[in-house]
Amino acid sequence: MYVLMIAPECAPVAKAGGLGDVVFGLSRELEIRGHAVEIVLPKYECMRHGDVWDLHICFEDLRVPWYGGQISCTVWFGFVHGRKCYFIEPHPAERFFGRDRLYGHWDDIERFSAFSKAALEFMVQTDKRPDIIHCHDWQTGLVPVLLHEQYGAALTHQKVCYTIHNFAHQGVGGQEVLWATHLGRPEHFLARERLGDDHRYRAVNLMKGGIVYADFVTTVSPNHAGEARYGDGAFGLGHTLHVHRDKFGGILNGVDYDVWNPEVDTVIPAQYSIEQLEGKYENKERLRERFWLRKAWSPLIAYVGRLDDQKGMHLVHHAIFYALERGAQFVLLGDAVHENGISGHFRRLKQLLNENPDCHLEVGYSEELAHLVYAGADLLVVPSMFEPCGLAPMVGLRYGTVPVVRSVGGMVDTVFDRDYSSRPRGERNGYAFEHVDTVAIESALSRAIRLWFDHPPGFRELIGNAMRADNSWNQPGRQYLNVYDHIRRDRRAVPGLAGAPWVAA
Repeated sequence: MYVLMIAPECAPVAKAGGLGDVVFGLSRELEIRGHAVEIVLPKYECMRHGDVWDLHICFEDLRVPWYGGQISCTVWFGFVHGRKCYFIEPHPAERFFGRDRLYGHWDDIERFSAFSKAALEFMVQTDKRPDIIHCHDWQTGLVPVLLHEQYGAALTHQKVCYTIHNFAHQGVGGQEVLWATHLGRPEHFLARERLGDDHRYRAVNLMKGGIVYADFVTTVSPNHAGEARYGDGAFGLGHTLHVHRDKFGGILNGVDYDVWNPEVDTVIPAQYSIEQLEGKYENKERLRERFWLRKAWSPLIAYVGRLDDQKGMHLVHHAIFYALERGAQFVLLGDAVHENGISGHFRRLKQLLNENPDCHLEVGYSEELAHLVYAGADLLVVPSMFEPCGLAPMVGLRYGTVPVVRSVGGMVDTVFDRDYSSRPRGERNGYAFEHVDTVAIESALSRAIRLWFDHPPGFRELIGNAMRADNSWNQPGRQYLNVYDHIRRDRRAVPGLAGAPWVAA
């Protein structure tokens, strides 16, 4: 099977979050299973060029119709750690992707609409005819729309799988994008059953368009699929998902164990395994040295992630002081994607705690440093307000860093409370709490800290349970192939997935 991924990210060359890890990891898994995979990305000026091998121009002048004229694009090709990637570089005066960050610009909708159209033009003009086009998040929501409304005569047999990584960002904007892409006909496309946003007057919703026009739609965990269908997890798209329920379901993301695996991780000071945990304790000491923490007989608690409302930062703030009061140490590796009130708050908090020998706050993100934190910490707090999948606790599990999570989204599918889960004892691998107040996180953290201090063999058993959990791409890879296989046969409903938050292996 030939699969073409169209995505705004691919780790490590262009990554703002878990989406990039998913595109890389799933592509690699499909290739291992014998399928041909290519990835189409924007050519960001800020991407990590050092992670691309043999980057060269493969298409000199790709002409993309845009408003009353054309955008000229250069298409580059290179290998990203073995993955075949095409990078589209538009050349309008606006320099759509020649900027200092991937997202967060005033014209994001226009930028990624142009990218979506350019990706399809590239397929047509180079005679690429994949069996499956797999596109990701709102940035590529127009791909299935344009495929069916404009490019159907040239791309006649391509099926689209559309994966939604985060319903909170949907690509909602004005109808200008219809004229820019030559879709036109606003009365047609602004209809509620197509791209018209349900809650904003005469606004275009790109993610909604992806749901309506794709052959199949997935989100990134079974539990989150249920939250989106039956709760408020779809951020206003619940009705659209209900209408298209026969082609929607959840597939849990995987973790690339060639990258995130303490047995083979060359970034951390000491490799280790479930049978030989001494290396984890050595990494703990190296982490303390790196962050100027004192050596002490105490648990080391960590937070790794964005400084964002979604991540429950008020609970992270509370967890820092609660941990210090209970004799634990705390490190934070916080990605300040945007300078806002939250990042400013944690910068001030960093200054306040700068002299504390048991705490270090690192406002900024380093992939290499993240490896050390996962390897050296004992506990990982992930108190998200919503979390479609939750890659951080899945990585933590692999490194034997016991997660303390809020039971939401994909974390319900991966973290099972040591004391209260109905799972067999050998599958209980962390701590979970339900509510969004400080009492809830205190309850979970106190149980975890108490176990570390009072019953070390019990905590070591919990580490073993965590490291035995299989969150690799093996199972999700089979599930996506199941989806691909069925939509290739013109079946909208996939047995075991449609209308239910799981998929048959």
